[in-house]
Amino acid sequence: MSTDSTIMLRRNFKHTVRNPVTVFNAVLFPIVLLLMFVYVIGGAFPEWLGAIGLIALVSFATSWITVALGLAAKTAESAGMAAVPLILLPFLSSAIVPAQTMVAGVRQFAEYQPFTPIIETLRGLLTGEPSASKAITAVAWCAGIALVGYLWSLATFTKRA
Repeated sequence: MSTDSTIMLRRNFKHTVRNPVTVFNAVLFPIVLLLMFVYVIGGAFPEWLGAIGLIALVSFATSWITVALGLAAKTAESAGMAAVPLILLPFLSSAIVPAQTMVAGVRQFAEYQPFTPIIETLRGLLTGEPSASKAITAVAWCAGIALVGYLWSLATFTKRA
């Protein structure tokens, strides 16, 4: 007899494998770009692998939180709209402008939300100036988001089943 967590893990994996466009965009496309620009990046291969790994980790974490949001929604429309705040978070981070140039309230929000350390880590890895503290913070945010999403979706799925 399968447990609820195994059912959800199999389903999530099955949907990922069934949709080759998602697999290509999340995994193969960065590798293809890496191989295409091998002369541009020179000896920065570990940094590019770190960037690809962080992108995969962010994709994994956001997939679990969106699974939880979808399971918690009452209708299909509300499930689709539940992820909109996640889409807006990168725009309220240091992705476009440095956090130091923002007004006080927005700056405080941008400094303490999950996408700022993720974007800063990616920027550092791709420019050749990685920061261990930002990378640890980014991985911790991703692990926390994935764990919360997994536990929340498991509880919601168990309650509905």
